[in-house]
Amino acid sequence: MTKKRKKRRKLKIKNIMILLLILTTIGICIYYFVTMPIKNIYLKGNNIIPDNIIIEDSNINNYPSFLLTSNYEIEKRLKKNKYIEKVKVSKKIGNIIEIKITEYKPIAIIEKDNKIVLSSGEIVDNKYNIVDSPILTNTVDKNVYNEFINKFSKIENNILRQISQIEYNPTNVDKKRFLLYMNDSNMVYITLTKIEKINKYNKIKDKIGTKTGIIYLDSGNYIELKDNKS
Repeated sequence: MTKKRKKRRKLKIKNIMILLLILTTIGICIYYFVTMPIKNIYLKGNNIIPDNIIIEDSNINNYPSFLLTSNYEIEKRLKKNKYIEKVKVSKKIGNIIEIKITEYKPIAIIEKDNKIVLSSGEIVDNKYNIVDSPILTNTVDKNVYNEFINKFSKIENNILRQISQIEYNPTNVDKKRFLLYMNDSNMVYITLTKIEKINKYNKIKDKIGTKTGIIYLDSGNYIELKDNKS
């Protein structure tokens, strides 16, 4: 009888050890998968904010655990940046984090303090050294400002880059009038209600050829050529 008890005890100890081994193996596997780091970070849509800033602000610059990294938390952190309009974070097979950014459009640089007017309407520090936006030389009337933001946001980027300066230039009959100084020395008068006309600037410019002039798109459509003999 004593021998049978010893065999039973040996069997119990053996079974316990096997169970512990299985549990340990499972635990190691779980730990391995849970702590497996992010392998790659793909960024899309950011043209203003540098990649390294987005990664740092996301708090994933040390490539932490892929499974424990929260998409929501990354989005929440990045939305604190006033240059960012939308963020979408996705996880891909292969421990890949994909971050899609939609930035607000820089409309103008405020001349006096080098701040940026964004399509959100906010005026922010020029911390990313934007230099290819037109300079806003004066203050836009507060009653016109929101429409100014809305309308100028619709100017195509390639046209906006051809504008060197924006001057708020109202008249008694048109409080929404602006004067645009172009990089090619042309000047354009335009009103906010007709802002879409500036997107056809290149076609208008072709009509002038090598000459320069003042283009009136605010009332009527005509061009007053300058005397270039001097």
